[in-house]
Amino acid sequence: MNLAVQEKEPARLYDTPLLHQSYFWSQVKQNQGFNIKAFDIKTRLSDLNGKPSSSYLLDDVMVQLIPINRKNSIAYIPYGPTLLPNEDRMGSFLEDLSMHLREVLPPECILLRYDLPWQSIWDEEDVPRSLQNVRLNWGTSKKLLRKAVSNQLPSHTMFIDLRQDEDEILYRMHHKTRYNIRLALRKGVEVKQVGPGYLQAFYDLYQQTCERNHITLHDRSFFDALYQAEDSDAGIVLLMAFLEDQPLSAMFLSRSANQATYLYGASSSSRRNSMSTYALQWAAIKLAKSWGCTDYDMFGVSSSGDTSHPMHGLYTFKKGFGGWAYERMGCWDFAFNEELANELFAYEMVDSGYHLR
Repeated sequence: MNLAVQEKEPARLYDTPLLHQSYFWSQVKQNQGFNIKAFDIKTRLSDLNGKPSSSYLLDDVMVQLIPINRKNSIAYIPYGPTLLPNEDRMGSFLEDLSMHLREVLPPECILLRYDLPWQSIWDEEDVPRSLQNVRLNWGTSKKLLRKAVSNQLPSHTMFIDLRQDEDEILYRMHHKTRYNIRLALRKGVEVKQVGPGYLQAFYDLYQQTCERNHITLHDRSFFDALYQAEDSDAGIVLLMAFLEDQPLSAMFLSRSANQATYLYGASSSSRRNSMSTYALQWAAIKLAKSWGCTDYDMFGVSSSGDTSHPMHGLYTFKKGFGGWAYERMGCWDFAFNEELANELFAYEMVDSGYHLR
């Protein structure tokens, strides 16, 4: 492949609907203590689609360096790259990109982890990891691409088309969802856009949510970092639903280019019959429309057929808003140091609490 990589400042990352590849997100991760790098990618169009062409495509990736011990790190690309090869060229493209990035990443980096935003190529759910490995390594010379033990960002999500008017969006919702939105408003639930002064109120709701659903609890500073980043083309707001001045639910709504994303949410363990979370999502949809966004990523559900999944209730809740399901390819690793990478893989197999976000 005719591919070139060149480092640049994260501030020069291109506008993208994928928040996790934006300059804003690079600032968030830097504020959380991570080393961030950005790279331009130039490749020939014919190398991506196999059709004769003298044209080149230019894109970029934001890379997060994550320490795994006192010496070594891994390079993590959240929802990247966005350049999409034909299915039969995916593996060779990732292999070539990995080898170029290896030359510009620190020598202590033991592997590159792609959290691929590309739509899944598997016809069925639960395809064995070994078969996925064979398929993506087809056409590669080193056969080093390997499906990661787990995905770091959600691979399953729901998208809502915001190009419709509000009545059409409501019409496409499940009738129970429409009813619960109106019920919350009749009960007096009020959704407000609030500032950093309400972070502790959000964190109190978040602690209740984590305890109720057995979710790993992030430190408060994790959320403080969201307000320490500035970017005119992307950003984040905190929406909070109140009933009689009591905070009942809250969420961070982000925007990047023409896409809005539901990033983090929380709700109280009391007064759940207020249906405040329905009013909260409806307010987010209307706000995203006012920003001029064309899509709303509801960010994270279980697969549709897995009723035993702990997130299946969240799938049912989000599906009720009338969006369509989308499955990404998830995390794939390319090892630079196979011995150390295998040690990391073994550790991840037994430690379900290990997350990179």
